[in-house]
Amino acid sequence: MQSDDGSEKQRAIFRTMTPQQRLRAAFRLYWSARQLKEASLRTFHPELSEAEIKAKVRDFFLYARD
Repeated sequence: MQSDDGSEKQRAIFRTMTPQQRLRAAFRLYWSARQLKEASLRTFHPELSEAEIKAKVRDFFLYARD
């Protein structure tokens, strides 16, 4: 897999960050992904209750595979 200029720039940014900053960025990315998954479920499955959406998001992230 070849890297492009954008990937190189992103790696350079991460190298300048402290471990705490990288961890904070990872947490923000994780919670943003959960919010996007919730929004997607609301859009495509309007019949689901809020509790059902929360449960589906939890399961999606709990059992996610690479």
